[in-house]
Amino acid sequence: FISTVCNFMSHEKCLKNVKIPCSCIAPSLVRVPVAHCFGPPGHYKRKFCTVCRKSLESPAFRCEVCELHVHTDCIPFACSDCRQCHQDGHLDHDTYHHHWREGNLSSSARCEFCKKTCGSSEVLSGMRCEWCGILAHAACYVIVAPECTFGRLRNMILPPNCVQLFSRNFSKLHCFRISENLQTESDEDDDVDGSAQGSTKDIQISTDSSKQTLKIFDGNDAVKRNQFRLISVPRIAKNEEVVEAALRAYYINDDQQEYELQTFTQQVLLSDDVINRNDAAEDSNFGSVFRESVPEAWIIRAKPKDEEVIRIYPAWLKVGMAYVSLRVNKDSMVQTVIKEVLPLLGRQTECVQNFKLVEVLMGSKQVQRMVLDNQELILNRLKDIRKTSIRQMNQTRFYIVENSKSIVQVNLFVGGLPPQLSPEEYTNILKEELAIKTNVVSVSHVYQAQGAVVLQISCFSEAERIYMLVKDTVVNDKPLNAVVIPAVMASKIPRNCCPLLVFVNPKSGGLKGRDLLYSFRKLLNPHQVFELTNGGPLPGFHTFSQVPSFRVLVCGGDGTVGWVLGALEEIRHKLVCSEPSVAILPLGTGNDLGRVLRWGAGYSGEDPYSILVSVDEADDVLMDRWTILLDAEEPAEGAENGIAEPEPPKIVQMNNYCGLGIDAELSLDFHHAREEEPGKFNSRFHNKGVYVKVGLQKISHTRNLHKDIKLQVDQHEVELPSIEGLIFINIPSWGSGADLWGSESDNRFEKPRIDDGLLEVVGVTGVVHMGQVQGGFRSGIRIAQGSYFRVTLLKPIPVQVDGEPWIQAPGQIIISAAGPKVHMLKKSKQKQKK
Repeated sequence: FISTVCNFMSHEKCLKNVKIPCSCIAPSLVRVPVAHCFGPPGHYKRKFCTVCRKSLESPAFRCEVCELHVHTDCIPFACSDCRQCHQDGHLDHDTYHHHWREGNLSSSARCEFCKKTCGSSEVLSGMRCEWCGILAHAACYVIVAPECTFGRLRNMILPPNCVQLFSRNFSKLHCFRISENLQTESDEDDDVDGSAQGSTKDIQISTDSSKQTLKIFDGNDAVKRNQFRLISVPRIAKNEEVVEAALRAYYINDDQQEYELQTFTQQVLLSDDVINRNDAAEDSNFGSVFRESVPEAWIIRAKPKDEEVIRIYPAWLKVGMAYVSLRVNKDSMVQTVIKEVLPLLGRQTECVQNFKLVEVLMGSKQVQRMVLDNQELILNRLKDIRKTSIRQMNQTRFYIVENSKSIVQVNLFVGGLPPQLSPEEYTNILKEELAIKTNVVSVSHVYQAQGAVVLQISCFSEAERIYMLVKDTVVNDKPLNAVVIPAVMASKIPRNCCPLLVFVNPKSGGLKGRDLLYSFRKLLNPHQVFELTNGGPLPGFHTFSQVPSFRVLVCGGDGTVGWVLGALEEIRHKLVCSEPSVAILPLGTGNDLGRVLRWGAGYSGEDPYSILVSVDEADDVLMDRWTILLDAEEPAEGAENGIAEPEPPKIVQMNNYCGLGIDAELSLDFHHAREEEPGKFNSRFHNKGVYVKVGLQKISHTRNLHKDIKLQVDQHEVELPSIEGLIFINIPSWGSGADLWGSESDNRFEKPRIDDGLLEVVGVTGVVHMGQVQGGFRSGIRIAQGSYFRVTLLKPIPVQVDGEPWIQAPGQIIISAAGPKVHMLKKSKQKQKK
C-alpha cells in the first residue's frame, strides 16, 4: 500500500503496525512547537524529504539544529518540531523525552531494541533521537523508555533547561549565531520560487490527455502572492474528487464535506483587485508551460459553520493532558472559552483574569504568537484565518497561558569598539552611533582590553533595531559586530556536568570548518558552539563566564589556538572557572601543537562523535606560554625624511615557537602568496607545495645571521655559530612535525618538556638544512636552554611567532615566561571503549 498524501509505503501484513504519523497528522502531535533553522540550500545525496518522503534531487534545505531535510516547496508543510535548545521565558522542564526524527540514517544503523538493521539508503526508515543518538525501528521506538539521558555525551552537553534566550524578534539563524553570508535571498523569494518549481514538477505527471491540471489556491494570501499548488484530475472528475485532491495537495486531513471550491478563472485573475497588476501579467506567462490554454484556477474555501469543536492546549501549565476539546458557537468569546477550560484543567478555583488565550501559528521557519482580546468572538477569528489560508488554519492552535509578568531581557554582545575606554565613554559612543534608548538598554559588562560591551535590552523591537544597525556601523574605521547571546543559568547545571565550549574557525586549513560547525551543533546544544569569524572567542567565554566547570575545544590551526588562549588569558579573572582545559581539533597547515598533544597532523574527516568522546577521555596536561616584547629602537622603514617616531613596544604571546631569519622569511613569502590568491589555499597538500617552492628560491642565498644579532640567555652572552636562522622552541614539534632539537641525549642540557619553564634555542644553517630536518635526516644545532632571553637585532630581520610573520626593525627582543601555565588536553593513548 502507498499513502496518497505522503507516499508512505507498507506491506499489507504490516499495515496494522504502522506507527509513523502521516504528514497531514504530524503537526497535531507536536506538544510545544519549535521552528526550524534552515541554512542555505544545498545538494544532499541519498537523503529524503521528511514531508513527501521522496528523494532530494534538486537543491533542498536542511535544518542546522536537527536532522530535518526538506524540499523547497515542502517547507511550508514541515512540522515545527525542532529541538528545544533553550527556554524562551515559558518552558521550564527538567526531564527530557527522546526527540525522535525519522529516517536518513546510514544503511548500517542498528536498532537499540531488537539489534537488527534499521537504516536504509533507499527509503525514509528508522528513527533517531536528536539528543542521545539512539536508533530504533518505527515499530520498536514506541517501546523504548521515553526519558532521554543525553547518551554518551551527557557530561559535555549544555542542558537546554539551563539556557535562557528571549528570541521573539530574532530569526533562528541569529539565535544560534549561524552566519548568514551563505543565505539566499529573502524567504518570500524562496516561497514564490517554490510554487513555480512545484508546478513544473507536478505538470510532468499529467501529460495524459484524459487528465486535466488545475491550479489550486488555499486562500486570499496565496492569491496575493500568486502561490498555488497543481493537482491533476480526470477530465470528467466530480466536484468531490477535485476537493479531495485539493485538500491532499495541502496536506489537510479534514472531511471534504466541509470544503468547497470557488472558480477563479483567468479573467477573474486579471480584473480581481486582490492581485496587483504585476502578478497578473506574470501569471499569464505560465501559458507556455502547458500544451493547451491556461488551465482554470480555483480557490478552496471552508464552508461557514454555526458551531465548532476547538482544541485548547495547556502546554506551559504542566498539566498531564495534551489538550482539551471545547464546543464553541457564534456567541462564544475568548473570555467564555477561558472560563470553560479552567475547570477541565482542574484550575476552577482560579480567577479568569489570571489567564489569556494565545493564538500560535506553527510555521516551519517561525512560530508566531498573538494574545487574543478577551471580547473577541472565537468563530469570527477562525473564519478570518481560514479566509487567509486554510493551510495556516491547519497550523494554528490556541494555548491557555498564565498571565505572569514576563521580564524581557535580550543580551547583545557588541564588539569592535575602541579599547581601553570607561563604561561612560562606551555608553556615549553607543548613544551617538546607535541612538540607544537608555531607559530600556543598559551596559551590563565591559571588556575594555578588547573594546567590547554586553548590552542588556528589555524591549524586543529595540534589541532588533540595535542588532540590525550595528552591522552597518563603523567606529574609528573599524566595523562593529553584534552577537545575540543566551543567558546560562549556572545554578541549574547538574553537578557532574562539565559542558564543552566549542570554537570553530571555518577559514582554517582545508576549509572543513563548515561541516564541523554543522556536526557539533547537531551533537551538542547549538548554544555551546561558536564560530570565530563572528566576533572572535570573547562571546563564547562571556556566555560561559558563570559556568562552574567547563572545557574548551578549538577547531583550527595553531594560530587559532593561540588566538583563543590569548583571549582566555585576558579574560581569565572574569571567569568562575578560571582555568578550563583546552583540546585541539587541528584544521591548519602545520598543526604542531595538535601533534604534540596527540590530536593528529590534521583533520581528515573522522567522525565528529568519536572526536567528542576522545575529548571526554583526554588527559589534563600543563603547558608553558611565553611573552615576547619587541622594542624597536629605530623607526620603521618608509618614514619620510627619517624623522618618524620609533614604533611603540609590541607584546606578542607565544605557544609553539619563534623564528628569526630564514625560517621567518619563508613564512612571510608564503603569507604574501596566500593573501594574493586566498581561493587556491584550501588544501594542506597545496599549502605545503607552495612552502617547498618558496624554499627552493632561497637555496642560493648566503647570509650571516650570526653577525646581525646578539643573544643573551639568563643574563649570559652566548656566542652564535655560523647560521641563517635562529629558532626558540617551546614544544617538541616544528614546521609540521619535525623534531628540531633531536632525540639524542646531551649532558649540557635537560630533556625538553612542554611544562618545564624552559625554552630551547636551535640554529639552522639554511634552506637545505631545514629540508633535512623536515625529512628526519638531521636535527638543528643546539645552542642554549633557558627561561629569559634578550636578542639584539642590528638590522631589520624577518621574525615569525607561531606562524605569524613580519619584518622587525633593529632593537631588542625579550622573551620571558607568561603568567600561569595553561591546562591543555592530551588525547589518551588507550583505544576508545566501544
